[in-house]
Amino acid sequence: MSSLKIGDAFGSLLRDGMPVRFTAYDGSEAGPRDAEIHLELLNERGLSYMLTAPGDLGMARAYVQGDLALHGVHPGDPYEALRLLQNHTKFRRPTPAEALSIVRGLGFDKLKPPPPPPQESLPRWRRLVEGFRHSEHRDAESIHHHYDVSNTFYEHVLGPSMTYTCAVYPSADATLEEAQETKYDLVARKLDLQPGRRLLDLGCGWGGMVRHAAREYGVRALGVTLSREQATWAQQRIKEEGLDHLAEVRFMDYRHVEESGFDAISSIGLTEHIGVKNYPAYFGWIRDRLRPEGRLLNHCITRKDNASRATAGQFIDRYVFPDGELIGSGTIVSAVENVGLEVHHHENFRVHYAKTLAGWCQNLVDHWDACVAETNEGTAKVWGLYMAGSRLAFERNEIQLHHVLATKTDGNGVSGYPLRHTF
Repeated sequence: MSSLKIGDAFGSLLRDGMPVRFTAYDGSEAGPRDAEIHLELLNERGLSYMLTAPGDLGMARAYVQGDLALHGVHPGDPYEALRLLQNHTKFRRPTPAEALSIVRGLGFDKLKPPPPPPQESLPRWRRLVEGFRHSEHRDAESIHHHYDVSNTFYEHVLGPSMTYTCAVYPSADATLEEAQETKYDLVARKLDLQPGRRLLDLGCGWGGMVRHAAREYGVRALGVTLSREQATWAQQRIKEEGLDHLAEVRFMDYRHVEESGFDAISSIGLTEHIGVKNYPAYFGWIRDRLRPEGRLLNHCITRKDNASRATAGQFIDRYVFPDGELIGSGTIVSAVENVGLEVHHHENFRVHYAKTLAGWCQNLVDHWDACVAETNEGTAKVWGLYMAGSRLAFERNEIQLHHVLATKTDGNGVSGYPLRHTF
């Protein structure tokens, strides 16, 4: 018979006190009673999730399954709860004796892991059945897991631009749509797009960059994506906008693009999925498809340093970006230079991504009922949790977003780049 109260066990592992209220199904509690944020553990399954997968994964499982309720914030934007927990709550690792005492007090039967929520991907070692990491088949499965949720769901969350990458805010009060348009135009100007030139957009999503380049710059643009849902949506929008004489989106792995001699290549939010060990092959592939004096713009989420582990945390890996890897921008610059491309400009948009994520969370809040109806409540919760958590990570400088602009300089050292930047 268990005797330890859950609230006591929870509170015993805190260093700096509890900024939110915590209550459990056994009647126990921790934290101030007047706190605006309230965590409520509803049942034994939730406790088993938290005990068998400590940290963010266990709490996420309980939350997604509805076993851990979060009061005081909207599930579409739990930012304030995450901010309080991460800024003011520090868990300490229990000693072996303390851990044994806690488990004995709560009951050893709670150590049987419940089945994970259906939104969760397999752990990395079990995903080997889908092929080795970053094989074509496994990459396709990873992209499908995240991007083929539902085009309608993404329309609600992303807004009219259907752009799932960091925006660039021209001013603090700019709208999300204005910032996404600014981002696409900045990329176009960095790549020196001009009428008649050819652009290849890798990991093109719903074709935002492809359509912008064709519509605003008269560029012949080809985009490729591993998401069938994205490609179908993009192809239809290209026809609707009357751009099919200039723009094309294909459902295919970029490694199967046969054309070469492109004037410009944009990679906006794809490098995160490539794998750090594959950077030499990736950027070498890009180099071989550029014409001499052609340009590359690589837009990628990065870590704040080049020494941390490239793999994401368990929650992100299981629920959001299976096999995703992040590293510092210096590693990306080195990889680009090591294949013979010349880097001309390197820029950090970290604070812009925090604002972008805040905008997406607000869209999720505004369209919560429709998003739940399109998918389910658990999936909508995953998105709110991941986007609010990512916003906090960008604000705290735990991750960043970098542009790296480079050219394919010819054998005589001619890059085609002007004396000063023109964008």
